[in-house]
Amino acid sequence: MLRIDLHLHSNFSHDGQNSLQELIQRASECGLDRIGLTDHNVVEGALELARIAPELAIVGEEAKTLEGEIIGLFITDRVAPFMTPEDALDVIHEMGGLTYVPHPLDRHRAHFRPERVVQLADRIDIIETYNPWCDAAANAAATRLAADLGKVAATGSDSHSVRELGRSWMEIDEYSDAFDFLQKLRSARHVVMSSSGGGRRA
Repeated sequence: MLRIDLHLHSNFSHDGQNSLQELIQRASECGLDRIGLTDHNVVEGALELARIAPELAIVGEEAKTLEGEIIGLFITDRVAPFMTPEDALDVIHEMGGLTYVPHPLDRHRAHFRPERVVQLADRIDIIETYNPWCDAAANAAATRLAADLGKVAATGSDSHSVRELGRSWMEIDEYSDAFDFLQKLRSARHVVMSSSGGGRRA
């Protein structure tokens, strides 16, 4: 089984604290086999991580749209910020990537109205149902929404420093490509070691 975290940040994000080398070291300490580096509106850090640690990296980006935020995973280039959600989701799919909606109903951060998630459902692959920076009600609502829409659920640490990495992860079988990854993620084991208490994160 692979231990993975699909939502985390480095100092390539405006609010990330740690270098790529520090992330690599901490991932090893935590026993993480794959990390999706999803810096805000930039992909350069994730591409560099894939170059220096190809077995560890899943190239990603957390892009701000005109509404909520969207993560692209297994992407090959930047997703420009401030597009419509439809355009951003389509760009990710055109790159062969997977679309992931983080903290979809968290009132403290850029998020989508529930009805917009329903409207965008055909373009969404994964919905984050546990984020340690969200309060319990927001995570519970996201879990219900993902189940109602039949979407793959994800647990993401949303870590902005290495000390936050390793508090939550998922365990999945080995995969061959992005599509196979999505199928394996459906039966992932979600592990939460501790919560950050519903604090606020970007």
